[in-house]
Amino acid sequence: MMGNIVKEKLFINGKWVETDTTHKIYNKYTGELFSEVCVADERLVDQAVEAAVYAHKNTLFLPEHRYTILMRTAELLLESSEEFAKIIAQEGGKPITDAKVEVNRSISTLKIAADETKKLVGEIIPNYNVPGRFMYTVKKPVGVVAAITPFNFPLNLVVHKVAPALAAGNPVIIKPASDTATTAIKLCKLLEKAGVPNGYVQCVVGSGSTVGEQLLRDERIAHYTFTGSPAVGKHIRKTIGLRKATLELGSNSATIVHSDANVGKAAMRLAKMAFSHAGQICISVQRIFVQESIQEKFLEKFLKEVSLLKVGDPLDPDTDVGPMINESEAKRIEQWVREAKEGGAEILIGGTREGNIFHPTVITNVRKGMKALDEEVFAPVVTVSAYRTIEEAIELVNDSKYGLQAGIYTSDLNLSYKIPYLLEVGGVIINDTCCYRVDQMPYGGVKESGNGKEGPSYAIQDLVETVTVVVNLED
Repeated sequence: MMGNIVKEKLFINGKWVETDTTHKIYNKYTGELFSEVCVADERLVDQAVEAAVYAHKNTLFLPEHRYTILMRTAELLLESSEEFAKIIAQEGGKPITDAKVEVNRSISTLKIAADETKKLVGEIIPNYNVPGRFMYTVKKPVGVVAAITPFNFPLNLVVHKVAPALAAGNPVIIKPASDTATTAIKLCKLLEKAGVPNGYVQCVVGSGSTVGEQLLRDERIAHYTFTGSPAVGKHIRKTIGLRKATLELGSNSATIVHSDANVGKAAMRLAKMAFSHAGQICISVQRIFVQESIQEKFLEKFLKEVSLLKVGDPLDPDTDVGPMINESEAKRIEQWVREAKEGGAEILIGGTREGNIFHPTVITNVRKGMKALDEEVFAPVVTVSAYRTIEEAIELVNDSKYGLQAGIYTSDLNLSYKIPYLLEVGGVIINDTCCYRVDQMPYGGVKESGNGKEGPSYAIQDLVETVTVVVNLED
């Protein structure tokens, strides 16, 4: 048991607020108590929204001020990068090497968003038909933003919502995943130190059924940005009506390995990205489709690479695969794998569980109707299937209710050009896996993978209102 556990307070209207009710966060590998965070009640959530509304209406938050705060936060995060990486590894179970990458990406995201403050410009509209009128547009903040974030990227996915909101001049209320809320609270401390105006950043912790639901039903909130399940995404859309929302939802992302691919490179990369962060990445490789003429060669190399992955303590820099977020999730995927096996699928490697650690698992002979193929596994499990023609492979990828990203390994330039038009996804990665993202790119899916785009410059487009101005020059 860790000594001197700090009770983390909530950040509301520039003040740190303590509550009697707390949520305990445990080290995902050791099971020891790691942190204890205060939980917001209805009154505090209302105070957070009220403070955000007041800030939006009464605080002059100029673009140059936004730029300075975001850049200063990036500098402070760089100074605290080791501390943040350790927090992510312990409360989230992410291997420390990957946690360090997440921190570095977050620094980059803050800087990219800062640069976007310089680009919020309107335009002059040509007037061809009515003389004596001058028309132009201005961009203004949309209003209060609610950022509802998941556990798997407790820093960078918070930053991907907070930084564009601030860059556009909007107050933002963060509701982080409770089991990894320490990271978000620590980020708020950096933002406070960087000089963010009172009311422009709030952090409230609590369950989706209480805090989340209250935020959804509060009509003072203008925009919601959410990463999570399709079921919750649909509920958000149904609840908020015509108000804006950016929804980053589920996926069972696929990668094609075509007959002309570099099999060795594909196998090595796919083995890493199918099991990175124990498969708990929205664009994690879940389905691999291999052209039948190279299937045997691919599986031999792929399974060898998977067998070399080290499973264990996230704080060990050699660890490739750490624990899942909790034992309940590990038991869920254990059941899904068991169901697939009972339905005729073959487990080539893995399939075993120790507490909340599920060992990297490769399944073949899967078919429609199996959860391991159809649903989002969000676990260290991948399926491998063969196909004959590229047309068949495209059909297999598209045969999904999701459409976030897909990858393809091929040396055919013509195919590389055509396939983005043929796959029903929001992003196509050529000669790499579907599990690829850099923070400046537009990121978002189609179908039940959601709508809207992340990536600061793209997210900001939904976080500002375009106001048309017409001046009568003859009056």
